[in-house]
Amino acid sequence: MNSASAAFGLHPQLAADTVEIDRWDCCRVLLMNDASYPWLILVPERAGARELHRLSPDDLALATAEIVRASAALERLFQPVKLNVAALGNIVPQLHIHVIARFEGDPAWPRPVWGVTPAVPYGAAELEARVAALRDAFAG
Repeated sequence: MNSASAAFGLHPQLAADTVEIDRWDCCRVLLMNDASYPWLILVPERAGARELHRLSPDDLALATAEIVRASAALERLFQPVKLNVAALGNIVPQLHIHVIARFEGDPAWPRPVWGVTPAVPYGAAELEARVAALRDAFAG
């Protein structure tokens, strides 16, 4: 673990809104606790990271590969019409990348997902099944 990741702390809002699924070489992989959408959040475990382009070249390459890995897993698992990938950070300044599987019938289609409907938290069994399915998809 490098010194940047040693000092890493997950933003409290991300911790409150998500469930940790895995930790990859660069990013912590989180599931947004909103059953309305298959929605991952990748957080580079680098202290003070706020912008993607400010990562070191090695970390940027790792983060990009991990975004592709998460996208491919969502695509295999859910066959979405579209994948939305975004790093906004207007409310939570810590660098985090949303990877969201979208469908023509989802509550926000075709708009962005933010603020359209209140989050629908997963039930315990549904959450357990979703996490297991995602972990399997990551391995594929």
